[in-house]
Amino acid sequence: MAKVYYCPVENSSSEEKISGVSLKLFKELVSEENFDLENKIPFKVHFGEKGSVTYNRPGYYKGIIEFLRSRKIEPFFIETNVLYRGERTTEETHKKVALEHGFDDIPIIIADGEKGDYSVGIQIDGKRFKTCKIGAEFSNFSQIIVMSHFKGHLLAGFGGAIKNLGMGFASREGKLAQHSAAVPWLNFFECKKCGVCAENCPADAIVLGFLPRVDRKKCLGCASCIAVCPTGAMKINWLSSTGRNFGEKLAEYALAAQLNKKYIYFNYALNITKLCDCVGKPQKKFIDDLGIFASTDPVAIDWACLDLLDKRKGRKVFRRGRHVLKYAEEIGLGKREYELVSPT
Repeated sequence: MAKVYYCPVENSSSEEKISGVSLKLFKELVSEENFDLENKIPFKVHFGEKGSVTYNRPGYYKGIIEFLRSRKIEPFFIETNVLYRGERTTEETHKKVALEHGFDDIPIIIADGEKGDYSVGIQIDGKRFKTCKIGAEFSNFSQIIVMSHFKGHLLAGFGGAIKNLGMGFASREGKLAQHSAAVPWLNFFECKKCGVCAENCPADAIVLGFLPRVDRKKCLGCASCIAVCPTGAMKINWLSSTGRNFGEKLAEYALAAQLNKKYIYFNYALNITKLCDCVGKPQKKFIDDLGIFASTDPVAIDWACLDLLDKRKGRKVFRRGRHVLKYAEEIGLGKREYELVSPT
């Protein structure tokens, strides 16, 4: 049975206090799980979209960062570019947002490169995928501390450790494969026929005729066209992203992201909003802060967060997406059964 270490946190707690609680949980987990730390350990984080105010603050991680440094361990922040067109679509602008949001204490690695096309294939032979496209820089590390903001999510139902693993580790091609059957669509009313997408398409799948479109038979699903389109006419095919298939795809990518590796997971159930941190505007939290969770099992930690949230609200809150945890358990990602441990 997996252990999930938990400490409650009061509303409006300072970053310094949250940092102290995080360090306490980290030390407890490392000690109890006999976790041998390596000399380089990245923090998988979400820098928050420009305009967001409820993402995990970099100060939350300061205590653990200083602890690692005291042990001569080199820490990094690591993340991948987003699929949609925005401030975090390319490495240059993504790092700019990260620095604006205060992630300047340790080096930043964008794992899938400047345009999100730097990836490696991880074979899993799953029901939805045989191979998953993961940001290439992740392959340089066998230990990662996965820092997740537990909150709602439009498609996944909720976002926690599994969402951070499945979508957050995927390259742009991997994100598109999960979201939209690997083929974007072109809004010809917005298209200016500038040809930038065609110039950057490795499969010559862009047809710039009277009605410009994407040739589905040629498209590789790399999503380069989405990143380079100057007008935003190239879009994600969200209509094919809903349903159980999306959750199963997410779980399989999560499996690939941690395959044959040893990660530590933190879920910050603070500032819990109905949508994710990719929303580029302020959101209101809809429940008091629950606290901070830590585990070596991504399924157990997400399930523990849901259990405590349901208990607090007196009902099931994030109903959609729970099947993801069941499927994740079936494919060997982790276990839903857990023991909740409160460090003294």
